[in-house]
Amino acid sequence: MAVPGSPYAECVIKSFKHNGSVHRVWLENWLVPAEKLHPRHAKEEAWVLLNDHTVIVEGDGKEWISRVPAVSFFMPGRWYNVVALIEEKGIRYYCNLASPPYRYNNVLTYIDYDLDVSFMPDGTVVELDRDEFCRHKEELRYGEDVEARVEAALLELKEAIADRAFPFGEEEIYDYYEEWKKADRNRTETAERSGHP
Repeated sequence: MAVPGSPYAECVIKSFKHNGSVHRVWLENWLVPAEKLHPRHAKEEAWVLLNDHTVIVEGDGKEWISRVPAVSFFMPGRWYNVVALIEEKGIRYYCNLASPPYRYNNVLTYIDYDLDVSFMPDGTVVELDRDEFCRHKEELRYGEDVEARVEAALLELKEAIADRAFPFGEEEIYDYYEEWKKADRNRTETAERSGHP
């Protein structure tokens, strides 16, 4: 959904589990328009979304609000997505092993496959939730094809982190965030001058 006076479209991000149940929903995110994408990201045909203190709804209905700004990267065809969290100590990357994203109008969806990788500002890389992946692999019947794709994507992701390859680039992330905040300030000021919220 386009927002008057802003080049950024508002989007909802929905993650599901393999059985179709809702895993998590991020209610308010902003899609970076194609003309504002970094050339490296445009080449990868990435969808880049931003949020800051957005409401997050868990699959069980519990709600909470994110604490820090985030720049998320979704790559069509890739079995992972990357969330760059802008924290006081620097950027912490939270990487989800997941199905390739699907976008319809203002909703982006994917299937979460449990495994995560955390890439800390000090360079530490930690694999998370392997036990959950092993449990759900049996309970939700992922199948050999899904398991193979997730494991291959995990290797690809770790290589990208080691090489600091796309989408791991702090300068671009700060640029996206600053430009988005500037556009939001301009939109707010324009709306206030015209007397509209």
